[in-house]
Amino acid sequence: MRTGTRTTLAMQNDYQGPLKDFAMVVPVPAVLHADDVKTLSKALFAKIDTMGSPRLVEYWEQDPCGPSRDEAVRLAMNSGVMGVSYEMISGFDESSVHVEDRFAVGEYAIEILSASDSAGLDRWLHAHGYRIPDAAEPLLRPYVEQGMKWFVARVDASKVHYDERRHAVLSPLRFSYDDDTFTLPVRLGLANSAGTQDLIVNIFAPHQRYEVANYPNVPITTNLDVTDAVKDHFAAFYAALFDRTIQRYPRAVVTEYAWQAMTCDPCPGPQLDGEDLDALGVDGGRMRTTDFVMTRLHARYGTHLPDDLVFREAPPLVGGRELGEEDPDINNFQARYIIRHRWDRPVTCAHPQFGQWGGPPDGDRGFDRASNEPAQAATNLAYADRTFDLDGALDPRRVQHIPPPQTPELALRPRDFALLAIGLGGAILLLRRPRRPRVRSKEST
Repeated sequence: MRTGTRTTLAMQNDYQGPLKDFAMVVPVPAVLHADDVKTLSKALFAKIDTMGSPRLVEYWEQDPCGPSRDEAVRLAMNSGVMGVSYEMISGFDESSVHVEDRFAVGEYAIEILSASDSAGLDRWLHAHGYRIPDAAEPLLRPYVEQGMKWFVARVDASKVHYDERRHAVLSPLRFSYDDDTFTLPVRLGLANSAGTQDLIVNIFAPHQRYEVANYPNVPITTNLDVTDAVKDHFAAFYAALFDRTIQRYPRAVVTEYAWQAMTCDPCPGPQLDGEDLDALGVDGGRMRTTDFVMTRLHARYGTHLPDDLVFREAPPLVGGRELGEEDPDINNFQARYIIRHRWDRPVTCAHPQFGQWGGPPDGDRGFDRASNEPAQAATNLAYADRTFDLDGALDPRRVQHIPPPQTPELALRPRDFALLAIGLGGAILLLRRPRRPRVRSKEST
């Protein structure tokens, strides 16, 4: 969440691998204290992820001899269908690292560090029992040279929740700081990457959409008509579309959503409310939560990334509505894909008006407008099947075009996908503390 020079960063991490104790190490521009750090509900992250996710909707062609287009729009809106190990170093001088503060929040024991030397910081972390990847020191160096502080959160393994994949799911953390620049330090996370990482960033700001300033930006191709087969494989369909986009625009950061934060159309799940935005960092209720814009950015990168993400303000983006009623001054962009059911009943008038879309006819297919299911969201995209036939999924009754890959050698291979899928925290270096000295796990993420 960005308001003025204030950044409130909330992150949730998905960790795969053996776990005794491990910690997160995050570079931050200022010394943080206990009042600056909170834990959040996992349900809030799930809600945000669903709301900004690509969505699949179904539309039925309305009776061409029925209500006017304006009436069809009203009915459609009412129906909601638009809507490491280490031995202690003898004689190690710790003067290059200073512990600025210590406190506990939830399952986390947090230390705030400052460091004048990256090699000293690397040795300090080793000496205090952290299993540091061999390549970490060069990644620490630019942050130390910038005068960044270090947020180190150790975890009590007995309090960690595991999901059905036996991945450790930590309580989301939220901390705030003031800084003129708006950046997310992602390069440090490369130290423990096993291949390709996915990073999803959701930015909330009053009246404002954001994009990256130092990498290409590209909006995902949206409003494609697809076949019924996509309904059972929607996440795989979208993963294929996203991969095609990255193949054509290497190193690009993809915009998947830009919309007013407390509304959606169509909604794939519950909408965010004022309490949700307060939890994410609205400043004491002095800002109107209805003014906030939610931007979702999706990046995918391998073991090399030249620069951290730097964000900048961007003009409104449109392209997410069915009927072409976008206001160029309002953000209305979403990754939306449509299954269309054409009118297949008798036409009983002399001047039919085809092309009006809404919910299925009343009484047909067991449809009940009051219990209309929301749009289907494509979630857990990092784990989606990446072999889906993208071109074969397009509805042949409509001329559509998905840009082809630029060159085969630029393609990202599915087998390169990392074991670590990070939500709003790709900056994070996950470090595991060994159970006993000189024991090195073969599994690492």
